[in-house]
Amino acid sequence: MPPQTRSDRSSVRPYRLVLADDREDILEEVCRLLASDFEIVAAVKSGTALLQAAAELKPDAVLCDIYMPGQNGIECGAKILRDGLSRAIILLSIYNEAHLVRKALREGIQGYVLKEDASSELAPAVYAVMAGGTYLSRGVSRPEPQ
Repeated sequence: MPPQTRSDRSSVRPYRLVLADDREDILEEVCRLLASDFEIVAAVKSGTALLQAAAELKPDAVLCDIYMPGQNGIECGAKILRDGLSRAIILLSIYNEAHLVRKALREGIQGYVLKEDASSELAPAVYAVMAGGTYLSRGVSRPEPQ
């Protein structure tokens, strides 16, 4: 079943997202990519700011970079999920390393999207994880089971 588009969900509240990346240009691009389908409630530049925004806003999903000042995205995502501050975490990264994907999945993070695939895969990733699934970019190194 294809993901819903905003027009399919006209009577449904759009998912509320918090974005986190230490680079302003990435935050702006991700906002541009997602603004037509989702409500961006915050865009922050550090792990500390991400934890604060998640606690205050309780977004439906969080999209964050792995490496940011303060706590990294995997640590933040695990804490946000443990504390019930959001239902879904999607990492957005330039790093295509199986050990990072494996660590993220072990921490309960549901999505891993490569920045190079963001334009075509971010919205589908949000819909997939909000539906209870897991989403890995097509280019992600699949972790071996351990």
